[in-house]
Amino acid sequence: MPLLLYNGQILPEEDLRLPLSNRAFQYNDGFFETLVLEKGMLRFWPEHRERMEEAGSVLRLELPPELLTDCFPQIVKELAEKNHCGSITRVKFKVWRAGEGLYTPQTNQTDWLVTVQSAQTPIEEPLHVGICQTVRTIPSVFSSFKGINSPVYVLASQEKTARGLDDLILLDPAGNLAELTYSNLFWVKDQSLFTPALETGCLHGVMRRKLLQWARQKNWQVQEGFFTRTDFTGASVVFAGNVTGLRMIETVEGERTGAQSSLLHQIWQELKI
Repeated sequence: MPLLLYNGQILPEEDLRLPLSNRAFQYNDGFFETLVLEKGMLRFWPEHRERMEEAGSVLRLELPPELLTDCFPQIVKELAEKNHCGSITRVKFKVWRAGEGLYTPQTNQTDWLVTVQSAQTPIEEPLHVGICQTVRTIPSVFSSFKGINSPVYVLASQEKTARGLDDLILLDPAGNLAELTYSNLFWVKDQSLFTPALETGCLHGVMRRKLLQWARQKNWQVQEGFFTRTDFTGASVVFAGNVTGLRMIETVEGERTGAQSSLLHQIWQELKI
């Protein structure tokens, strides 16, 4: 029986009971974070903690003290061990405002939940993607972190399945490239790293943070901006990136893109150091 961590207490999954007044259920009043535990270490933990602090600040939530200490990765590791997870574990951390009330909260204190499950080695085959036609991103102060309310990604994922594609590129309201359904979007030209600006409504992903930091350390040019499909022209490689890794995009709407997989492999190996 799976075990989870709820407000610092380990309990069986079937024993978790949340009231109907739960604000995550009623108002999506919270956020979540997906992490990877690999060989007992939380991958990119400082960047995850930074993003969670940003989300807490925007939502005016008082984050649990356990989250802000260096002991949290060890707590997650012990939970994974109790669940007999393998060498790679998918960790989901959910935070929501405690208390009841209507739109006006009673408190800024939080309840929180950590779940773990064994994960597979990430797929490395190139992606074949399209441009999403049904929905667009919704740029706001909330779009940079993972909110509990995610209908844009749900509807885009349904379109992806219906079209038989690996993923879709979401556009912002003005028609600029924004992100994929579960990854940020990147491409490389002449030692310059390109990625859509946060103002497009894309997620301020952990991998995005790491890649921009890596590129600047390598003295590459970093271009965050408003782009269209034509900006892929001449790219050495176009790729998706999230905390699980990097994956090359081979075609967009059936048209081939730059495909230097060796460059992408090199970048990922350096990021993991």
